[in-house]
Amino acid sequence: MMASLIEYGIRSPSVLHAMAGVPREDFVLEADRAHAYADRALPIDAPGQTISQPLMVALVVEALELHEGDRALDVGTGSGYQAAVMSACGAHVVSIERLESLARSAAERLHRLNYDVEVVEGDGTLGVPERAPFDAIAVGAAAPRLPIELARQLVEGGRLVVPITDGPNGEQLTRLRLVNGRWETESLGPCRFVPLIGADGYRDAATS
Repeated sequence: MMASLIEYGIRSPSVLHAMAGVPREDFVLEADRAHAYADRALPIDAPGQTISQPLMVALVVEALELHEGDRALDVGTGSGYQAAVMSACGAHVVSIERLESLARSAAERLHRLNYDVEVVEGDGTLGVPERAPFDAIAVGAAAPRLPIELARQLVEGGRLVVPITDGPNGEQLTRLRLVNGRWETESLGPCRFVPLIGADGYRDAATS
């Protein structure tokens, strides 16, 4: 896995160290442990939900440009893997998950593995305003458009990385940066994610 990440172009020492150190096999289903480090998404313990491929997690976390002590929001906890990688990069992470069963199991897993992650249950499209502002926000599902409520929870200089639907063939991984009070966006390339469900996202998976 690490050779593939380096070959693709992941360069951040902190991201590479985090990807090497977080035990991905603890975040996948028991039946998939033998494939934990394969570069593909795998199902997790909820219908239609997945753990993203390692390369995509590394791309997202590298794009966040995390620094030691940053406050970061992870939208769509899932099994907790991306939140763990963000924590391993030195961030204090709040992770929000809309499915109660996933939020509960991820919180237990992250606590057991000693990652600095607070898991909350709720609508991730609305962020966690009572914990804002954040230095960085990662969204682990595809939004139909730029999630404005999340962008409003950034500090000056903060970064939001989110896949945004780009027609029927997939999404564009997009980074928004708050600069002098203005939002600047850039495309980081094509990607594929499950839909972002919530008040500022899709109503349900069928609408993606």
